[in-house]
Amino acid sequence: MTINGGISFWYASDDRTDPPRAPLTTDTTADVLIVGGGYTGLWTAYYLKRAAPGLRITLLEQKFCGYGASGRNGGWLYNGIAGRDRYAALHGHPAARRLQQAMNETVTEVIDVADKEGIDADIHRGGVLEVARTPAQLSRLRAFHAHEVAFGETDRELLDAAATRARIDIADAVGSSWSPHGARIHPLKLAKGLAAAVEALGVVIHESTPVTEIAPGRAVTPYGTVRAPHVLRCTEGFTAALKGQKRSWLPMNSSMIVTAPLPPSVWDRLGWSDSTLLGDMAHAYMYAQRTADDRIAIGGRGVPYRFGSRTDSDGRTQPATVASLTALLTAFFPQLTGTEITHAWSGVLGVPRDWCATVTLDHASGLGWAGGYVGSGVATSNLAARTLRDLVLGESTELTALPWVNHRVRRWEPEPLRWLGVQALYAAYREADRRESATHRPTTTPLARLADRISGRG
Repeated sequence: MTINGGISFWYASDDRTDPPRAPLTTDTTADVLIVGGGYTGLWTAYYLKRAAPGLRITLLEQKFCGYGASGRNGGWLYNGIAGRDRYAALHGHPAARRLQQAMNETVTEVIDVADKEGIDADIHRGGVLEVARTPAQLSRLRAFHAHEVAFGETDRELLDAAATRARIDIADAVGSSWSPHGARIHPLKLAKGLAAAVEALGVVIHESTPVTEIAPGRAVTPYGTVRAPHVLRCTEGFTAALKGQKRSWLPMNSSMIVTAPLPPSVWDRLGWSDSTLLGDMAHAYMYAQRTADDRIAIGGRGVPYRFGSRTDSDGRTQPATVASLTALLTAFFPQLTGTEITHAWSGVLGVPRDWCATVTLDHASGLGWAGGYVGSGVATSNLAARTLRDLVLGESTELTALPWVNHRVRRWEPEPLRWLGVQALYAAYREADRRESATHRPTTTPLARLADRISGRG
């Protein structure tokens, strides 16, 4: 039987039972207040405390550290960043290339810090394989590969059908692009390890403490108000729950399933030997990893958005989504037909109106934030945190000069336009994928190009 919800498979598979941290009980003060106990908040606390040990840092988390996307994602530690092409258009190619180089280096940074702090997060650096399975996808793949090389990723490899299936035996694969800048992780183990490291440095963490309002110099909770010169919002897909933030970032849903452990004979047939991360060039794309205990965890969009920017409480996803992800799994790997699906879950990620990740600090008010990662937050959150550190400390560095710093974007449309627009866009992407599979034409369907323009992605 498939366990649906329960936060995530990562939560269920982590056998370490950490005692809950105490909630806030009274008004208090700090030098830096961080709202959100996911990767962004934890990394920011870590780097600030390392750089300035005397800072009094308090972190508030509504549930427990790793409750949100940081404990539910696909475990992709890789160099993708949302909005790079737009930043190239706004600030020039060299500036965006520096941003990409910083992301390439961030993969190594996360691995190195995890090793330094003794965080066992099942990390294995096997790179990222992005595969094409139709002629239209192959055309996009070749253009994507050339684009990444133009942004400095000269160690990327373009593979034909035979070389692709030698890496992973994917049905109907016609080509792929492999990057070394990626590693498999257990998301929740990384989040919990970070929380422990941060606490050991002297950061005060209050869990079970929902923040209802952020304002200059303070954050308000049901249990008291914390006042600080710097208040940093690190809430990603849960940002819409804060007063005045309903239309800032859209909480996009992503869902996952995971198989039972597969025997060595199956892995031998699949050829998936190096724990390489797996993605594709479909419009409604998928992402997958081989877990440390030899399962396949695979994800994609189910119901992409809930009316009114609502978010779930326990990660439960729709049965239809479980069925569609299972069908996707067997489309890639027909030999897995009938394989047991042990867990299914969902979570939310933050999507700005222009699909660009950002880091911001307003020195006049002391308010800062980072996020809008659009599903690429495992590594991006680390770069964002190091950038927030420099901004809070008032330092001008290579990181604070990157083009995503202090980028502003308009708010999302009000309901019901927001809900109707997102539903229509993802219906268009799914239909575009269907048409490309049916027609085998080598060009992207105009329907997908139109959807990209309307959404702000194109």
